[in-house]
Amino acid sequence: MNTVTAQKPRLTTSAMIASIASEGQRTRAAPFGKALVELAAKRPDIVGMTADLSKYTDLHLFAQAHPERFFQMGMAEQLLMGAAGGMAKTGLTPFATTYAVFATRRAYDFIHQVIAEENLNVKIVCALPGLTTGYGPSHQAAEDLAMMRAIPGMMVIDPCDAHEIEQAVPAIAAHQGPVYMRLLRGQVPLVLDEYGYQFELGKAKMIRDGRDVLFISTGIMTMRALEAAQALQKDQVDAAVLHVPTLKPLDTKTILREAARPGRLVVVAENHSTIGGLGEAVAGALMRAGIHPAFRQIALPDQFLDAGALPTLHDRYGISTDAVVASVKGWL
Repeated sequence: MNTVTAQKPRLTTSAMIASIASEGQRTRAAPFGKALVELAAKRPDIVGMTADLSKYTDLHLFAQAHPERFFQMGMAEQLLMGAAGGMAKTGLTPFATTYAVFATRRAYDFIHQVIAEENLNVKIVCALPGLTTGYGPSHQAAEDLAMMRAIPGMMVIDPCDAHEIEQAVPAIAAHQGPVYMRLLRGQVPLVLDEYGYQFELGKAKMIRDGRDVLFISTGIMTMRALEAAQALQKDQVDAAVLHVPTLKPLDTKTILREAARPGRLVVVAENHSTIGGLGEAVAGALMRAGIHPAFRQIALPDQFLDAGALPTLHDRYGISTDAVVASVKGWL
C-alpha cells in the first residue's frame, strides 16, 4: 500500500460524499438516470425500482418521467430483489437500484436464489462502489465485485465515467439475464469520450498504448490510470491503459494478448479489495495461460477502511493519481 505524504489543505466533512471528479474536470449530471429515462421511452417493459434511495441513485429522474413504472420498495433490499425477480417473470425488465453494500451484503441470498438461479432478466445497478464514499465500512462496498463474480450466470460491469454509463444502460438492457453494474451518480466525470471510446459488453478496450507499463484497469481506476500515464510521461515512462469494464465474462483473449507483449510491467488497478476482483481474475488467467510478466496490483487492502474525506482516503489507500504514479515509479 502506497501512502502519499505531501502536505495538502485540510478538507471538510463534506468531502466524505464529494464527487470523485478532480477540480476543473468535465462532468455530466446523472448519466444513469437520464439514459434510463430515454431508453424507457422506447421500451415499455422497463421498470425502475429502489429501496428508499431514488435521489441517491439518480432514479428520481425515472420516477418523474415514468411514475407508473416506478416502484419505491422502502428500506427493504431483500424485498426489492425478490420483487424484481417476480416482475422479471412477468416479462418486465426491472432496473433495481440501491447502494452496493445493501444489495450485496443484505440481499445476496435473494439475488443468488430468486434472480440468478432462474436466470431472470434483472439489472442490479448500485451506487457507492468501492471507496467512493467516506462514511466508513457500513457504506464502502470494497468486496462487491468478488461477491457478484461468484454467482453463476451473473454479468458484472464496472464503468469508468458518465460516457460509459450512458452507453452501458441500453447494452445491459438488451442482454438477456441478470446483470450487476456499479453506478457513479451525481456529477460524474467525463473521460473516455475524448478517446472515441465505445462500450461493448464483454470487451476490454485499449485506450492508449505504451512500451514500459501496461495498466489493466476497471471503473474509476481507468480514469486514474490515464491521469497517471500522462504524469509518468514527464519521466520518460510510456504507459498503456487497457480498460476492462466487464469483469464477468472477462475478455481473457485481449488481456492475454496485451500482457504477453514483452518488456512491460503489468499493473492491475481497481477500486476494490485485493481479494476476488479484477487483479485476481487477471492473475489467474495469466497463470493458466503460462504467461508470466512482471505483475503488480493496485487495489484496496484486505481490511475495514477508514472514514474520512475521499481525497485523503484515496491517497491513504493508494488509489489516487499521485499514489498510482508513486507506486509505479517505485516498482520500475
